[in-house]
Amino acid sequence: MASSSVPAPRPHRPPLPNVAFRRLRGPRSPAEFAALVRRAAREIGERVSCDARYVGRVEAGEIRCPNYAYERVFLHMFPGRTLTDLGFAPRSAVRGRAARTAGDAPGATETDGAHEPYDTQDPYDPDDRYHDDEESDVLRRAFMTGGGATVAAASLGPLRLSLDATPARRPRRAGAGQVSALEEAVRRIRLLDDRHGADGLYRRAAAPLRAAYALLDAGATRQATADRLHAGAGELAISVGWLAHDSGRFDDARSHYAEALATARVTGDPALEAHAFCNTAFLARDAGRPREAVRAAQAAQRAARPLGSPRLMSLLALREAGGWAGLADRAGCEQALVRAQALFGRGPSDEDPEWMSFYGEAELEGLEAQCWSTLGDWPRAARHARRAARLQDPHFTRNTALYTAELADDLARGGRPDEAAQAGTRVLDLLDQVQSSRIQTMLAGTARVLLPHRRAGGVADFLDRHASRPRAV
Repeated sequence: MASSSVPAPRPHRPPLPNVAFRRLRGPRSPAEFAALVRRAAREIGERVSCDARYVGRVEAGEIRCPNYAYERVFLHMFPGRTLTDLGFAPRSAVRGRAARTAGDAPGATETDGAHEPYDTQDPYDPDDRYHDDEESDVLRRAFMTGGGATVAAASLGPLRLSLDATPARRPRRAGAGQVSALEEAVRRIRLLDDRHGADGLYRRAAAPLRAAYALLDAGATRQATADRLHAGAGELAISVGWLAHDSGRFDDARSHYAEALATARVTGDPALEAHAFCNTAFLARDAGRPREAVRAAQAAQRAARPLGSPRLMSLLALREAGGWAGLADRAGCEQALVRAQALFGRGPSDEDPEWMSFYGEAELEGLEAQCWSTLGDWPRAARHARRAARLQDPHFTRNTALYTAELADDLARGGRPDEAAQAGTRVLDLLDQVQSSRIQTMLAGTARVLLPHRRAGGVADFLDRHASRPRAV
């Protein structure tokens, strides 16, 4: 009997898990990682519907090679790596069997491992490898590259981690020295933001944040060190989130704040939880979600109540007031403002968090001014903004510019264009030292309001000078 020309079916072999891809996901959940993939796709103009199920299928080895859209996204997220580095099979090998019967488009000529030369790094990749002898230089350069205010970031020293370049090994466990460096990085980022604003710092803050995630992934030698490590990493995530927030990157900020909140919940750290909810409330207000701002501020107050800091509770009441103002609830806003003022009047406490160094009488006045501005009470808003600018410590250059910009806008909308132009000119003088998209956006709004009043004293000069400034990229 003649033998059949049909080859015998290959025995089914279960897929091999994609260990490399799982390692790249690090401590994030599949859903969180999927969100990062979708965001990376938007950055390069791709559209993918990545979800937790897709991530699970990749890690289980069910997807041996991604389609071209996912390939471009993954190579954008992990520059310098090929599909093989990410744990996928070569496209030619997949096409040679089942993929060919699925009707691959003829004429596709993309080659194995081809990738676009993106030069950014994924800030969430805890397995991004450092060489021991280069690691400090890498972190230092991340804060020294750039001009203007970003040069000041060179004072942010490197996090001295011990990360082995051997792919099979994990970073060594963190000790007190590394955690102290992490805490110092948080302090320096806050100091630089106070002086120069967020725009020049945000991208360069990715390096210490990435290093902090690597430390978390490695663990610590002692429980006390582990507690400090989690608190430090959470505070760093909030600081970097604030840089994103102040520079107008709201989606990035929301992600960083959520990371900090998750860290707080995992470790049972009410101080970190209160801080994360505080910033989340502020972000929600700025992003046009006032009801979420109220809820987040109230959650922050519940977390902060046992901490024994009236000043912290005062700030959180102001966050709540901002939400009520956004909802046009004047009564709710006024009640929260009265509570904030009463709590502030109790004075400072040893229990006040370190990160609240910015919160003094000037900030109280400034945040109240924002509430009245949102409610459309321009004269009242201008009075508080003027007080805020007058009371502000000169060290906080960014806040001085912010309060003065608030004053200019309130005066312009309140029908006092000449005074608004004077205040706006003072802000322009400060913008040589401060890079903040928030302040630039406010000033642009003021300029638009003043356009019909060009003949008023000083307005034309302000508008011309504002128009001559280079626009933020």
